[in-house]
Order: sequence, then structure tokens, then C-alpha cells
Amino acid sequence: MIVSKAPLWNQWLRSSIVPCTVASKRLLSAQAAVEHVDPEWATAKPYKDIPTPSLMEFMRAFGKDGRYANLDLVELHSRMWQDYGDIVRFRGMFGRNDIIMTYSPPDIEKVFRNEGQWPIRRGFDSFAYYRQKVRPDVFAETGGLVTEHGEKWQKVRTIVNPVMMQPKTIKLYIEQVDEIAREFMTLVAGMRDSKNELPKDFDQWLNRWALETMGVLALDTRLGVLESNQSQEAKQIIGLVRDIFELTYHLDVEVSIWKYFSTPSYKKLMRVFDDLTNLSMAKIDEAKERLEKHPTNSANQSVLEKLLKINKHVAVIMSLDMLMAGIDTTSSGSIGILYCLAKNPEKQAKLREELRTILPKKDSPLTAENMHNLPYLRACIKEGLRMYQPVAGNMRAAGRDIVLQGYRIPKGTDIAMGTAVLQRSEKYFRRAAEFLPERWLSERPDDVPSAKDSNPFIFLPFGFGARSCIGKRLAMMEMEMITARLVRQFELRWNYDNLRFKPALINIPANPLQFELRDVDY
Repeated sequence: MIVSKAPLWNQWLRSSIVPCTVASKRLLSAQAAVEHVDPEWATAKPYKDIPTPSLMEFMRAFGKDGRYANLDLVELHSRMWQDYGDIVRFRGMFGRNDIIMTYSPPDIEKVFRNEGQWPIRRGFDSFAYYRQKVRPDVFAETGGLVTEHGEKWQKVRTIVNPVMMQPKTIKLYIEQVDEIAREFMTLVAGMRDSKNELPKDFDQWLNRWALETMGVLALDTRLGVLESNQSQEAKQIIGLVRDIFELTYHLDVEVSIWKYFSTPSYKKLMRVFDDLTNLSMAKIDEAKERLEKHPTNSANQSVLEKLLKINKHVAVIMSLDMLMAGIDTTSSGSIGILYCLAKNPEKQAKLREELRTILPKKDSPLTAENMHNLPYLRACIKEGLRMYQPVAGNMRAAGRDIVLQGYRIPKGTDIAMGTAVLQRSEKYFRRAAEFLPERWLSERPDDVPSAKDSNPFIFLPFGFGARSCIGKRLAMMEMEMITARLVRQFELRWNYDNLRFKPALINIPANPLQFELRDVDY
């Protein structure tokens, strides 16, 4: 079912999205009983004076052969930073909010420190519209952590936090996730060509690994997507998730009139959302039925089983969101880490020596106990995410009236924080272009700068505060395991041009991932 009538959209737009409506004012004012006045407010310059491109400049820059055309996330923000400095206002067009873009670490800290009791991170409008207006049959009680705000968001987060943020919950999955990783290594070893290089579509194989892992984490089941005869259902899930990220970028980041006219991209996205929702709901129903027939003891209950006992609707929505959010994001982060290791063989060798202490044999099992102390592995992952973060940064609505760069930012204004470009800037990270995992270690060579010397609000790959990524522990476990398994078994090399990414919400590789993998002797 697709609903696309303009009056329905306009009614929802007025009540839910446009800043300073009665609904949004009520939500924002409820966040704090006592408002604190920013001491800079009285002398600050007005909001309208923030540097901003005109509509024509904006459209020309993103148009064919424009300055911002066909750039990946970091390249785009690097040019914006060059052109406008630490702050720029992008006027809301075609039913969108204004967005304030900041590239200043003190600004970022100020935004987070003043985000309020119920932080507001407005999601993408097309996603929220689908859940709130197109499919209220599924999402009426709650749209999930991405689209909800205020008390409804707080209710869901209160339910899922004790389940998904507990280290002991993550430990329950290590054996199963490692089993998938070891199966994947067998597949990887066999897909190399005569030059020991992986196929051009290896990014799709990484997505299959991520989906198979997420099947266990979200649905307590093996989906079977690593088998040679991959099911049509599995292919469909991966394709639908990729379509969602690409179409959402087109509708909600690039210039689009979908809020006023049912454009072909809008219609396609609604169909894609429907297909993924219906397919995922069927898998969730299967998991629920299986768990009801074969319950486990309380000590070993999975995320899904625990959530089902607390609130069945929340359990369903969280499983759906985990399936959608856990494929491209995890594989994208892993790609950046593996690329950095392949380009830096001495760092890779150092990591392999650490891994040999817990994996004396290539196929020795990973356990909660032996994974406890792997500082260099985690340093490699942090450094890989610093250089190739899957997303451009974080976003919040101002929790109260604040001043950034000497300009007044009214409460409720959407603020995007471009941390990905700051992480790769020499201004904030010394030797920024170098892959230096040692910068994250307490003991390091004298010539290696410490990450602690950089503002802690720059490197926030999983966000900050109450609204940080609910799946960060699961994502870290997945990246640790896939990195550990590949580096322990193979020597990774990269023989081609620098890794590039497509313009999309998530960093999706633009060039083939033809890693060369040579077997490690022992």
C-alpha cells in the first residue's frame, strides 16, 4: 500500500517536521523544567547572518559538473568546510528544515552538552513518513528509535537499553558469530583467483556475511546466505537495504520535490520499504513461533527473546531495524579497516602477532575470555574508523537557544556535525593521513601522537549520550571478529587505486574490493 496524496503529506509536514510548529514547540519545551540562558546570546549575531549559499548556488554546486557533484561524504564535507568555514546554514527547501552545518569541535561539544533530557535527532523525512503515514498498521505504537522523539522514544530506549547495552548479552553471541566468521573464511579462501585476488563483487560477500550475522543477532536464526545457492529471499534483503540507502540519499540529501509530487524515486522507495518490511515481518514471525516452542533458560536468552518477554511490539520493531541498519554499516566499517591494514603491512603484521597469542592455530576458537585483552586489534579498528567512518557525522536538534561561532541558533534548529572530515584533518589529528593504531594506545613510540591530544568530541563513530547507537557493542564485536579472522589467516594486500566511495548515506565502495590474500604460514 502506497499513500502519496499531497494533502496527507502537507498535514503531516505541518505537525511533525517544520520547526516552530505548536507540536515541536511543545516537545522541545517539555525537555527541561528550567532553561539556562547562553551567556553569549545577548551579544551574538542574528541567525539570518550565518553564511549561506543561495538556492541557485546550491543547485548549481550539486548539479552536473558542479563543485559538490559525485563526491563521497568526506570529499563533500571537505569542500564545504573550505568554502564556508566552520559554520554554514543550508536553507530548507521543498518542505525541509534549515540545517546548520558545523565543523568546530567546541560547537559539537556545546550541542551535545545542551541536547536536553530527550535528545532529538530527526531522521530522514522519507523514512519517518513511511512509518508514520504509509504503514501505521505496523508502526502506530512506535516507529522505533530512529523516528520517535520525546516520551515515546524514551519508553523504547528504556526497554532496549538493559538488553542491548549489556556486555554480558554480547558475550552470549560470540560463539555463534565466530562460527559464521570461520565459515566465511572458508568461502573467502576458495573464491580467490590465480593471483590470489578476491572477486570484484567482494563487497556483496561482505554484505552476505553481515546479513548472516545479523540473522543470529536479530532473529536467533541462520538465514543461510553464505551457502553457494543463496536463497532469493537473502538476495532480496541485501538489495532492498542498498536501495533504501541510495534512494533516501537522493530524496532527503540531494534536491528533490518528492514532498509535493510523487516522483519516480519516491514511489520506488515506498515500494522498497514495503517489500523489506513485509519480508522482515515474516522472518520475525517465524522466529517468534520458534522461540515460543523452544524457549531457553533465562541466563542464555537472546536479545529477541528478552525483548519479546518485555514488549512484543518493541521486539518486532527492533529486529526490523537491526536487519536494516546492520548490513551496510558494519560491512562499510569493516572495509575501511581492512583496506588500512592491507595498505600498511607492518601494522598488519603487528596485529597478527597479537592475534597469535589467543589463536595459536588459524581456526582456534574466539571466546569471550580470549577476546578480553586485544588492545592492538581495538586500536586498529578505531584508527580504521577514524579514517573511513561509515557516515559523515552526527545530528541533533538544538536542545535550547545556543550560540555557535558567534551566531544565535534557536532551540529546535537542526545541527549537523561534520566529524568525518575533522578526523582526517591535520588541524585536529597530527599525522592525520597516516594509519597509526598506536595513537590509541597508552604505551606508544615517542614520535606517535596520542589520540587523547585531540578533542574527544571529534571521534564519535557511534554518537554520544542518551541517543548514541544502540547497536554499538554488537557492531564492535562483528568488526573485531571479521578483522581478527581475516588477518590471522591471510596476509592482506591492495594492488589498485585508492579506495573510493559512492555518494550515499553510508560509505559504499565505488571500486572493486580485489584484495590480494596470501595464506599465512602458521
